[in-house]
Amino acid sequence: MDISVVIPLVNERDSLAPLVEWLHRVIRGMGKDYEVILVDDGSTDGSWEEIQRLSQQDCRVKGIRFSRNYGKSPALNEGFRAAQGQVVITMDADLQDDPDEIPELYRMITVDDFDLVSGWKKKRYDPITKTLPTKLFNWTTRRVSGVHLHDFNCGLKAYKKVVVKNIEVFGEMHRYIPFIAKKEGFRKIGEKVVKHHPRKYGTTKFGFDRFINGFLDLLTITYIFRFGKKPMHFFGGLGTIMFVVGFISASWVVGEKLWHSFVLHEPAPRVAESGLFFVALTAMVIGVQLLTAGFVADLVSRNGTERNRYRIRERTGF
Repeated sequence: MDISVVIPLVNERDSLAPLVEWLHRVIRGMGKDYEVILVDDGSTDGSWEEIQRLSQQDCRVKGIRFSRNYGKSPALNEGFRAAQGQVVITMDADLQDDPDEIPELYRMITVDDFDLVSGWKKKRYDPITKTLPTKLFNWTTRRVSGVHLHDFNCGLKAYKKVVVKNIEVFGEMHRYIPFIAKKEGFRKIGEKVVKHHPRKYGTTKFGFDRFINGFLDLLTITYIFRFGKKPMHFFGGLGTIMFVVGFISASWVVGEKLWHSFVLHEPAPRVAESGLFFVALTAMVIGVQLLTAGFVADLVSRNGTERNRYRIRERTGF
């Protein structure tokens, strides 16, 4: 199979039929074998019944239904697991993503040999309360991840099959799929300016909290990829710094007392009256706690079932 289109959705009944018809028209015109996978993430508006109707009309339309709302990342992950196409396209179900972009995205994957191509909604039809935080989010993500994309949140993306079969999307990590792909060794990541249409049906499913959650997810994914198999390097490093700061502070307090007593021959200040003493005590306690946390995390990691499991991209000679 040439193309799999994976579409996660929540309460998008009205847009499904025109979207699927649009997809049929575009991909049939390419002359490619394809499937459309609609992942219903706990809709309550009759979207599943509409998916069933569309599937009965055309066997290339397939549906996956969650028992409740789990989020976009689990929906994408299940869609990736089911996808059979050599090129996997993801898009939103609200008709704001343009299926006419698919031929060029497919060409960039198959001809230009990109591992992943992300859409860039350069001209957006969203309120300023959404566009400004999005720009800040994208700038922060570029700086932290090292992946130079303008629009990490764009749902319209294209992947090689090997990419989606070798990454895991969980929590709310769908925003960082390019970052995840890069960390898994898929470094040829491209970008394409895509059309963005005003929403025609329904309402947006995302609020302002997604930017807060997005920042926290960025910290999480950065930690997982950098220290997931070596947590002691993180906790131990911080713990060592804190303990050294505390030890130096304590040494200063004790040295000051000895200086006053044996060199200046005057009453030395009481240790407990020095603010630096409490800084030293706190820093050393925190340092020991962090080092202990590092040891425990390392033990958990080394006894985990994933400790020596690595994603192998290709083999030869076997």
